[in-house]
Amino acid sequence: MFIHLKDLASKGMIRIEGTEDLTGILPKSGSLIGHGPLQVRLEARNTAGTAEVTGELDIDVEQSCSRCLSPVGQHLTIPFHETFVKGENQELEESEDEDQDEEDVLYVSEDRFELKPFLAESVLMALPFIPLCSEDCQGLCPVCGTNRNEKACECKTEKVDPRLAGLADFFKDRS
Repeated sequence: MFIHLKDLASKGMIRIEGTEDLTGILPKSGSLIGHGPLQVRLEARNTAGTAEVTGELDIDVEQSCSRCLSPVGQHLTIPFHETFVKGENQELEESEDEDQDEEDVLYVSEDRFELKPFLAESVLMALPFIPLCSEDCQGLCPVCGTNRNEKACECKTEKVDPRLAGLADFFKDRS
């Protein structure tokens, strides 16, 4: 999915709709198990020499639950807003009257640039940090590894502070 700055300048606005496959871009590590195709609904506008791209992205993702490691499927609707300018990123001097919006501008060196890496970045930033299969997920037993949502285990999970472990012997019967 490419944006041509010259075409955008001549037309003023371009609608971008379709499906993108992010298979080679999104990692299959960490909590992200899988994902579906990315549905893209964007508008690119030429405003004062910049390309402002706004819209929505929709994707189905599957992650591992942070507590029990079960697969969790979710549908994400992600707002997208990026501003692109042709030119080199120039270090601007910090001043009090400098416009803070300059930080949000992405510089591109060519008239045509790929939008796919920016779409993938938006998807990664929108993934839940701690995905849960349910709010009351009990997770895995730290001793035997049993999924506590499926079956209760008989493991002793009481923790004794090692600094106080010697006191346990003090209260035992001295027969």
